[in-house]
Amino acid sequence: MELRERAVRLVLEHAGEYPSQWAAITSIATKCGMTPETLRKWVRRAEIDAGARPGLTTDERKQLAELQRDNRELRRANEILKTAAVFFARELDPRPPR
Repeated sequence: MELRERAVRLVLEHAGEYPSQWAAITSIATKCGMTPETLRKWVRRAEIDAGARPGLTTDERKQLAELQRDNRELRRANEILKTAAVFFARELDPRPPR
């Protein structure tokens, strides 16, 4: 995590010294011993989290995943309850089965 933060900070601080942000990313990634694509993704995520770029922040992504998981569990529970309701309705029906 420390390497990630340091590499991202270096890109953001020294991007003006390079012809493009990509040039800064490739240079710094090489010096830090990682692929430029990895560092590019880290920089994009940091920019989104800082509000400098549109997209879901890390916290929003976590919250969304949690809500989706809760939604799946509630749908599953609802299906179980529907099945149980049908079963008990048949069991309690005083009419003989056809």
